[in-house]
Amino acid sequence: MSRSLILNKRAKAISFSLVHFIFLFSFSSILFFSSSCRLYKLEHELDPVNAEFISKVRYIIIKKERKIFLELPQSEREKFKEEFWKRRDPNLDTEENEFKMEYFNRIEKANGLFLSEGKPGWMTDRGRIYILFGPPTDRMSQPFGGDSYRRCREIWYYGGFPVLFVDSFCTGNYQLVTYDLSPIRELNLMYMQELSLAQARAQKTFAREKRFFDFNWSLKKNLVKTDRVEGIIFIEIPYGTIWYKAEDDRLKTTLDLHLELKDFENKLIWEYEEAFEIAMTEAELKERQNKMHKIEIPFILEEDLARLRQGKVMLHAVLKNRTGDEESKKVMEFPL
Repeated sequence: MSRSLILNKRAKAISFSLVHFIFLFSFSSILFFSSSCRLYKLEHELDPVNAEFISKVRYIIIKKERKIFLELPQSEREKFKEEFWKRRDPNLDTEENEFKMEYFNRIEKANGLFLSEGKPGWMTDRGRIYILFGPPTDRMSQPFGGDSYRRCREIWYYGGFPVLFVDSFCTGNYQLVTYDLSPIRELNLMYMQELSLAQARAQKTFAREKRFFDFNWSLKKNLVKTDRVEGIIFIEIPYGTIWYKAEDDRLKTTLDLHLELKDFENKLIWEYEEAFEIAMTEAELKERQNKMHKIEIPFILEEDLARLRQGKVMLHAVLKNRTGDEESKKVMEFPL
């Protein structure tokens, strides 16, 4: 029997449709924390409710979603959460979101099953695999030095698909092994290969869905004096996230940009608003799919700078795409 047929049978044996949302067990999501210092800082500034959300969904949130959530204004985050779970709801015709219910049921179950590692069960390696894959079809435990290195270990099987956990000192702290110089090395490498294929299929599936309308932004100050600050706000929008409408053999849309600079008392101190038209042929769009539409906004601040430097000044941005009525909002600190 071919490996692909074995995987098909195994998928049917798993209790819930998590496997149908195959992107859930991308290990790029499991290695959750981004190298971006800015996003790391934003996450640590979250209020307790939103911090708990971003923590609990760490195994299923993709990098793009996490970035968008952290950059959203506080007022937009509840709406994001609703859409986050709605995208994963396998049946929109029912009141319940079966995916969400099963996900949290598995977190609760993992907390009861894996108690010996000094942290909540759902945060352990075994808990993570249990949440993403469900209970294994078979579980083999080898305690008290069960391998040639005298380590304790567990092997979970999903059909013929092995997942190996090793406790190097037999203290109850099991860690997922993704490369192991042991008798099951060949099986383990096969496991990683199949996991990589699953991840590739997941990314392809997600790419066919509507992509997030988003933008990147940064700030450069060219002049900083006691009584004057000058600089440029750079905004980049991926062409691939912009929706267009066809007019006269061209693809067109208009982006509305609104910027507000507010002081520590939330008073408006600077404002900018402009509409940017984009037009190109279909061939040009194909060439630019992985490129950025760039906007540069110069600014000059001269009034009341001494008072503004006494507290945090925040820059708010709203970018709206008239085609599809999509918009993206962001806030960043504006040091003076």
